[in-house]
Amino acid sequence: MDNAELARLIESEHPYRGKALFELCDRIALDDDAATKVGMLSRLTSLRRARLFDRVSLAWSAIIALLAAETTHSRDEAYAAFGALDPEEQRDMLDYLEVGKIEEAHPRIT
Repeated sequence: MDNAELARLIESEHPYRGKALFELCDRIALDDDAATKVGMLSRLTSLRRARLFDRVSLAWSAIIALLAAETTHSRDEAYAAFGALDPEEQRDMLDYLEVGKIEEAHPRIT
């Protein structure tokens, strides 16, 4: 599937939207279009409400993937996506990442 097809699955709240999001996230480091789409998708209410575990939502997962890609574009997208979160959610995410500000976060995805 191409990036647009994966984004449509995620936007439509398809049962495999998490899998589609992870596939798109896997492309971020080498594909600015994927990073842009992941950044935009992280703002969806459905992804902000969908929990992977504990406090971590699909939206947080997307932002973490953007940060972990460590490209200028992906990090810019991550900062913008993080800025779109409610202040309380921002505090929770910073606490989860164990940083004082989002720019200090350099998560690794294995």
